[in-house]
Amino acid sequence: MNMFEYLKKSMLTGVGLALRSKSEIEDLAKEFAKNSKMNQDEAKDFLKDCQQKYEDARIGFDKKIEKTIEKILLKLELPSKSDIKALNDRIDNLTEKLSQHK
Repeated sequence: MNMFEYLKKSMLTGVGLALRSKSEIEDLAKEFAKNSKMNQDEAKDFLKDCQQKYEDARIGFDKKIEKTIEKILLKLELPSKSDIKALNDRIDNLTEKLSQHK
């Protein structure tokens, strides 16, 4: 693997990519393309690749955060949204039955 490929892969991997802003990634890609003397087509492809990898990393990072939060909530034994809705529905039904008996 040549130095260009190594730098390209290292720039586009990991959680660090997901934590950067989209414009920051685009600026890095443009600067890297300019410094590596890419032609215009290579630079466009590289930028497109960076944007796609950014989206993939961001989505993957979001999913990891969601799973972690779900695990924490399960450990805390907090009621879920559906649990609360079910309880509210039961309360509404009981309230309706009580009001009919008055």
